[in-house]
Amino acid sequence: METVTVAEKPKKIHRFQIGLNVVVQIGLLIFLALMVNYLGFEHYRRWDFSRDQKYALSDKTKRMLDSLKGKLRITVFFSPNTPITNDVQSLLTEYQYVAKGKIDIEHIDPERSFSRAKELFDKYKVVTDESMLVLDYEGRNKTVKASEMAEIDQSGMAMGEGPRVTAFKGEQAISSAIIDLTEGKKNVIGYVLGHKEPPIAEAPPNLMTMERSPASPISVLKTFIENENIKLQELNLFNVDAIPAEMKTIIIVGPQYDFSDREMQLLRDFWNKQGRILLLLDPSAKTPKLDAFLAEFGVRVNDDRLMAMVRTGIEEIARVRDVIGRFLPDSPITKRLADVRAPFLGGTCSLTLESQRAQAGGVQLQPLVQAEKGYWGEVDYNSDDPAKLQFEQNRDHAAPLTIAASVEKGGSGDERVRVNSSRMVLVSNALFVQDNALTQDQQALDFISGSINWLMSREQMIGIAPKVPKTLTFSLDQTALRNLRWIVLVLLPLVPALIGSAVWWKRRA
Repeated sequence: METVTVAEKPKKIHRFQIGLNVVVQIGLLIFLALMVNYLGFEHYRRWDFSRDQKYALSDKTKRMLDSLKGKLRITVFFSPNTPITNDVQSLLTEYQYVAKGKIDIEHIDPERSFSRAKELFDKYKVVTDESMLVLDYEGRNKTVKASEMAEIDQSGMAMGEGPRVTAFKGEQAISSAIIDLTEGKKNVIGYVLGHKEPPIAEAPPNLMTMERSPASPISVLKTFIENENIKLQELNLFNVDAIPAEMKTIIIVGPQYDFSDREMQLLRDFWNKQGRILLLLDPSAKTPKLDAFLAEFGVRVNDDRLMAMVRTGIEEIARVRDVIGRFLPDSPITKRLADVRAPFLGGTCSLTLESQRAQAGGVQLQPLVQAEKGYWGEVDYNSDDPAKLQFEQNRDHAAPLTIAASVEKGGSGDERVRVNSSRMVLVSNALFVQDNALTQDQQALDFISGSINWLMSREQMIGIAPKVPKTLTFSLDQTALRNLRWIVLVLLPLVPALIGSAVWWKRRA
């Protein structure tokens, strides 16, 4: 009997279902692509892993951009052949990212978009052909020139080389301009003169010899302060009946002679009206009335000099009087410089903070800078006898040695609460801010900037100054050179040789 096998009927193809699945899959792919692009454009993050972090913005700039209330428009008039064009564009991209939509940027090449450039030149009354930025904020505008954003070395032009950027200062210039625009009127700080303090203005040339007088010894400090939307104005207490009302803060730098009774009364009146004072003392100057004024708040200026013994060789030890100070973290002035070390060149004396006396007078004292370990306060500092310039427990001052402190009367003690108060920052060294003492690390400038911003109740502006790019150098000793020679001549050729031998052996087997 034969068995008949009936072929199964082929299944019906559901073309509509297949088409619907394809459409759904395509729709899902489009949705995922749109979602990924949306998240990438609206919620992206940026990291700078470069060694110099050339375009990484400082904390000060970030807080300033975060505090912007309105829209800032930046128009870029840069020709492509300007040496810092790419640097400026990259830096502005970082500003735009940090500002979170508060900055609009328009790039214009004056050589190609001539009509648009002329329209904006007429609007902003630009009268120079130099590459620049124009910042516009709430109807006020300010120009930042390319020459203000970089230091350029032109010495190679004679040899056929192009200009070389030695230092890019774009963040400094742009942030300073934004501060000017957002704050409007410049803040005025009085610079006290009349006691042989360093001048801030360059003296006129001698008409007899036509020789130019030397520049101010604190010209770098003056420029740095004025970049913070501050105007330094000379103040001679002999010529006024009271410190002008527009001067909420005054600076006293290294007076060589004491203040008169009348001047001290003006200072007390200023302090009692919630005045702010930055006082840098020269320990070699005798100022008993000024010291007595500080003693009223519980700050005693000691008649000593900080010294330390430093090993300079295997059996050589030298005595140093330049102090290495360490910034303390407990104050808003120095918390972003916490544990950073900085040199305080020249003579420095110690300060004793009498907390009980300060509390009795409603004053808050806070140490800002202490000398590193190994220093002591030598009382017999004028002696020529090396045997006497040694630490003696019952005579000299031992660590910890405070060399800078803040004084506040009437404050709340809570950074979150704004209460009007009298404020003072005192440093027992006046030479560390002079041009010949400032270093490229700028810790001293950062400290002065933080002090001034705290005195002016601009705590949000306290931060680290922009970094200066440094040349990368490698120093190899004889051992490192010998190891490098073995790596290049032996190890690098040996690795492929071993791999080749292993491959040959495997094929042979």
